[in-house]
Amino acid sequence: MTDAVMRSALADSDRHRDVRRYKDVFGRFCTGVAAVTSVSAGRPVGFTCQSFSALSLDPQLAMLSVQRSSTTWPRIRETGRFAVSFLAADQEHVAVALARSGGDKFTGLSWTPSGAGHPIPDGVLAYVECRLDNELNGGDHVIVIAAVEEMTVVREAEPLLFFRGEFKKVS
Repeated sequence: MTDAVMRSALADSDRHRDVRRYKDVFGRFCTGVAAVTSVSAGRPVGFTCQSFSALSLDPQLAMLSVQRSSTTWPRIRETGRFAVSFLAADQEHVAVALARSGGDKFTGLSWTPSGAGHPIPDGVLAYVECRLDNELNGGDHVIVIAAVEEMTVVREAEPLLFFRGEFKKVS
């Protein structure tokens, strides 16, 4: 093995260790779980998101981050509008279905269209309807800034949480 190959292998090993450490440390920050949905070409589309937060009160803005490799986000981006639904503790099945790659993620999911026509999974805690405002570079993610257009509380229940790489419920 040449010195260059050995240095490259060691650098790859260091990066792998850094990624594992990054996930281990940041995995200790508990987040809520949301469903980002829209209608594209007449069909519901969506994905699961745990990087979502309120950003600004005036104007009312929210932000989320989306993997650059997402095949769903470009379809939602094209519409310019979407909903973000906050999942309840009993909706892990929704999170799993929308996290799948490819295919019809809405097969077997019951949902109702919002006032703007976005698919809202039945039983969510609340949802916000948004208009795409801006996108920023976030490394291997895109940081999406969204203008909040409508907000609806649906029900009172415990939230679905994500902690240390797993779905969790408030205990």
